[in-house]
Amino acid sequence: MRSNIARLGLGIVALSIFSAVPASAANVEMRVLTANDTGAICPDKVTLTETPRPYREGGYTIDGSANLKAIAENMTIAATDDYSVTWVGKLKPKYSKCTATAGITRIGNEAYQGHSYLRLRFMNGKVYLILDMTGQADANDFTTVILQKSVRNGNPTWSWGGTD
Repeated sequence: MRSNIARLGLGIVALSIFSAVPASAANVEMRVLTANDTGAICPDKVTLTETPRPYREGGYTIDGSANLKAIAENMTIAATDDYSVTWVGKLKPKYSKCTATAGITRIGNEAYQGHSYLRLRFMNGKVYLILDMTGQADANDFTTVILQKSVRNGNPTWSWGGTD
């Protein structure tokens, strides 16, 4: 009996240690697809970051950020509703004539084949970063929700999540 209690105690300690281990950030790679061949310079790809928060029973949360300072400045929130948020910024002179779109092609080391809930548009001297939960379902077939959206130090940041 004491042996079983000791094992249970060790299991609880191990569980608490492992569940406290922070999740690692994943690079979200977005491939830029130019709209025309005008000779305008566009980035080949844009990399964002998303980090899962430690697991909590009943749901999950993903924190994200986009350091777009290499291509844009003056990022602000342009539009928001219950299911999406759009940030906009002025493209730097090098990319100001770029007309293109971008979607997720890789998360971490894995190719991404799903619905691109993060998208970019380059047009009219501006870049638009769109986080859109429309049609994005969690494990219980509820729409995932945007929990937080802001601009910190000139960079778009967000949190989204769902039930499990």
